[in-house]
Amino acid sequence: MPSRLSERLAAARHFYFVGRASERGLFQSVLAAPDFPSNVLYIYGPGGIGKTTLLGELNFLCRQAKIACLYLDARNLDPSPESFLEALHSGLEIPAEVSLFDFLASYYGRLVILLDTYEVLAPLDEWILEDFLPQLPENILFVLAGRQPPSTAWRADLGWQTIIRVLALRNLDSAESADYLVKRAVPENEHAAVLEFTHGHPLALSLVADLFAQRGEIGFSPEAAPDIVKTLLEQLVQMVPGPAHRTALEACSLVRVTTEALLEAMLMNRDVHELFEWLRGLSFMEFRPGGLFPHDLTRDALVADLRWRNPDWFAELKRRARVYYTERVAASTGQAQQRALLDLVYLHRDNPVVRPFFEWQTSGSGLAGAVREGDHPEILSMVMAHEGAAAVEIARHWLARQPEGVIVIRDSKATPLGFLSILDLGVADASDLEIDPGARAAWGYLKSNAPLRPGERASLFRFWMAGDTYQGVSPTQSLIFIHVVRHNLTTPGLAFSFIACAEADFWAPVFAYGDLERLPGADFAIGGRLYGMYGHDWRVRPQVDWLALMAEREMSIMPQEAMATTQPSETLLVLSQESFGNHVRQALRDYTFPDQLRGSPLLRSRIVVAEAGPVSDEMQRVQRLRDLILQSAKSLKASPRAEKYYRALDRTYFHPAPTQEAAAELLDLPFSTYRRHLKAGIEQVIDALWQHEIGHK
Repeated sequence: MPSRLSERLAAARHFYFVGRASERGLFQSVLAAPDFPSNVLYIYGPGGIGKTTLLGELNFLCRQAKIACLYLDARNLDPSPESFLEALHSGLEIPAEVSLFDFLASYYGRLVILLDTYEVLAPLDEWILEDFLPQLPENILFVLAGRQPPSTAWRADLGWQTIIRVLALRNLDSAESADYLVKRAVPENEHAAVLEFTHGHPLALSLVADLFAQRGEIGFSPEAAPDIVKTLLEQLVQMVPGPAHRTALEACSLVRVTTEALLEAMLMNRDVHELFEWLRGLSFMEFRPGGLFPHDLTRDALVADLRWRNPDWFAELKRRARVYYTERVAASTGQAQQRALLDLVYLHRDNPVVRPFFEWQTSGSGLAGAVREGDHPEILSMVMAHEGAAAVEIARHWLARQPEGVIVIRDSKATPLGFLSILDLGVADASDLEIDPGARAAWGYLKSNAPLRPGERASLFRFWMAGDTYQGVSPTQSLIFIHVVRHNLTTPGLAFSFIACAEADFWAPVFAYGDLERLPGADFAIGGRLYGMYGHDWRVRPQVDWLALMAEREMSIMPQEAMATTQPSETLLVLSQESFGNHVRQALRDYTFPDQLRGSPLLRSRIVVAEAGPVSDEMQRVQRLRDLILQSAKSLKASPRAEKYYRALDRTYFHPAPTQEAAAELLDLPFSTYRRHLKAGIEQVIDALWQHEIGHK
C-alpha cells in the first residue's frame, strides 16, 4: 500500500531539520517517561526563529514513538472558546454526539497536541490556563508555541510551575547553520559568506537557500547592512518568476492582509489566483483566515526596498489599496466595516509619526459592540480606577442619558476590555452640562468659536480607556481609535468633533497628523486632574477632504522628515469671545508701544498666526497684529455713520492725543459724545477681528 503524501512531507521536513538538540532531547525524554513529567511545554521566540519548524519535528518524533499527535495553527482559529474546542473536536475526529472532554477522559494511551502561533489566542490565555488545561487528563501533553513568553498568570501560579517547561528559542549556532546549508545544497565555497551574513537566523538561512535554489551559483556577496533580511530581500525580489509575481509581492508587503479580491484591485487584474497561490508558497509568508501576509521582518525589508527603488509605483499601489478600502468602508457595516477601517489605517503604518501610536499586529483582535446593562459595573470600575470617584458620577450620568453612544470592546468571553463614550452635544441640556465640566467646556467652545447651524451635530469622545492600560497605546486603544475614525466618517450632519484626553501632550504628534487641533480653551479639570481637548471642524475640512489630506500625509512624509513635517510648530491659543475682546482692548491701548504687545496672547491666536505664518518670529507677529487692528478700524471709514468711530479711535490709539479730554477737544466733540464714539469703535473693531478669528470672514 503506497504511503500517504503527508508521510513523505514529514520525512522531507525531518531531513532538512537541523539543530535544536536540547529541545528535541527534552521532548524525547518526556515521551519516554512512564508518565508525562510535564503536561505543558511552552516554546517562545521572535518571528522567523523556527517555532513552526520545531513543531513539525516534534510531530515527527511522536510518529516515531507511535504516539498520537494533533497539530493546530491558531491563525486558523477565532480567539473564542467555542472555536478552539471545535477545532480540537474536529481535529481529533470525535463523533458529533461525543463531547471533547468525555472523549479525552476515556482516551487510551498518550496524546500530544501541538498549538502553533499561540500569540493569536492572547484573549484566550486566561481561559486556557484556568478552564481548559485543568480539565485534561494526565496522559495528554500540550505544546504551545508563540512569540511571547508565558504571561504573568502562568509564572505566578506555583502549581503550574511544577508541570510546565518553558523553552526560549534562539538563533542556530554556526555548525547547525552550516549543516542546514549542506542539506539545502548551498555550495560549500559560499558557506562562510552566508554564515557571516545570516548569523544563524533560521528565516534568513531559509531565504538564502531559496535564493541559491532559484539562481544556482551566484557568488553570494551581501551588502554591508545591519538588517540582514532587508539586504537579502533586495536580491531575492529580483529573482521572482516574472514581473507579475514581483508586483504581487510588492503589493502584499504594503497591506495588512492580502486576499485575492484585494490583489485583483491592486494589480488591476482579475486573473490573480496563480499569483496568490505563489505568494502562499513563499517561505516568508504567513496565513490567517482573512488572507496572507509577509513575516514582519521581511515585510519591512520589502517596503523599504520598494519605497527607495520605485517611489512612484509605491505610491500607486498604496493609492489602489486606499481606493479599495474606502469603497469597502462605504459599502459595509459592523465588523466588516471595522476591518476595512483597520486596513485603511494600516496604510499609515510606515509613517514614523503614526507608527508608535497603534498596536499594528493586534488592534483587530477585540470585538466592539453596543453597551449592555450588565457592562455598567465593569465600565464604572474602569473609570474609578483611572479617573476617580468624581468622574464615576459623570460616567454613570451619561450611561443613563446617552447609552446609545457607548461602544464596548470585549474579549472572546464577552468580558469588557475597554470602552468609548460618544456624547451628542446637540441634545445635551443645561442639567447635563452642569454635571459634566468636559461637556460644558466643549459646548462653551462651540458657542464662542464654532456655533452649530440648524441640522448640524457635534460629538465629544468623552470617556475612552482600556481597563488595564487606560489611555496608553494598546490593542484596545487602537481599536477605540478605529471607532473614532468610523464615527467621524459615517455620522450624518457631523459638524464638529472633540476628543478629551488625560495626557494631551503625549498625543500631540499623531493628533496633529490626523488634523485634530489642540483647544486649550476647552480644557477642563475633574477631581484635581486636568484633561486636554482636541477638536476638528468638519465644515472647514469635510470628510472627503480629510481623507485626501490623510492620503497626502501618508505618501508625502518620509521617515527622516516626518517629525519635522507633521508636528505642529506651535499650538494655537483658543480664547473665549470675552477674553478675546479684553485682549483686543489691551492691544489698542498698547498700539503705539510694540514692545508691550510682545506679551499679548493674541500673538498665538488663529488670526495672527494665519496671517503672519507659523514660523514667524515674535516681532513679525506684533506687526501683523497692529496691521490687523488698524485695517479693522480703517474699514469703519467706508460707512458715513461709522466714520466718526474711526476718528475717535485714531485720536485715542493710532495718533493719540495726550489725554482723552484733549482728543475730544481736537475732534470738537463733547467729552460724553467722544466716549460714546470711542466705545462703539472699539466694539466694532473687536467684532470684526472676532469674526475673522472664528472663520466667518
